[in-house]
Amino acid sequence: MPEVVLTGAAGRIEGRYTAGKIENAPIALILHPHPRAGGQMNHPVAVQLFHLFMKRGFSVLRFNFRGVGRSQGEFDSGIGELADAATALDWLQATNPAAAQCWVAGFDFGAWIGMQLLMRRPETDGFISVSPPTNMYDFSFLAPCPASGLMLHGGADTVTPPQEVEKVVSKLRTQKGIVIDYDVVDGASHFWTEHLPEVESRVGAYLDRRLAEGN
Repeated sequence: MPEVVLTGAAGRIEGRYTAGKIENAPIALILHPHPRAGGQMNHPVAVQLFHLFMKRGFSVLRFNFRGVGRSQGEFDSGIGELADAATALDWLQATNPAAAQCWVAGFDFGAWIGMQLLMRRPETDGFISVSPPTNMYDFSFLAPCPASGLMLHGGADTVTPPQEVEKVVSKLRTQKGIVIDYDVVDGASHFWTEHLPEVESRVGAYLDRRLAEGN
């Protein structure tokens, strides 16, 4: 898949992009886990999310946040990383002006950044949030959440216990007009080391259902 180089506020942003085969192919942006914990765009979960959307005909972009890989700059505690994500989505939308839908998917730290991006981009149609670190970051900005989506979590997650995510999901579910699916995989850890096939099957089934519904 082609390498792309974007220009962000901190300089070069390194990415990987694949284009859909039809003019109005939907678009998806993939956000990787925490840079300070070895997170980068080739993390197995990020790559799997990329391929899940690609297989369904999306134009998909994943990229390295500032200071990761060949992306310039340095870690900025989420502020700069959100700007990087906005730059990447701008590029994705400009490259695909006729896109039928727009999705954002993130894992761990990337899930937190993705949900913030969602709040700033009301045109987003859906989101996938894998292992959102709701006990490490404030998710109260999701008021109201602008789009329906899936939160996927590991039942054996000791980094962010499932009950911490359930608190956020319960609050979001009080909103009218959106549907939050919350899927817990028994035995899966925060990093999905032994459960990558579950990520593929659960996220894939959710995407297939949403795409069939046309929303």
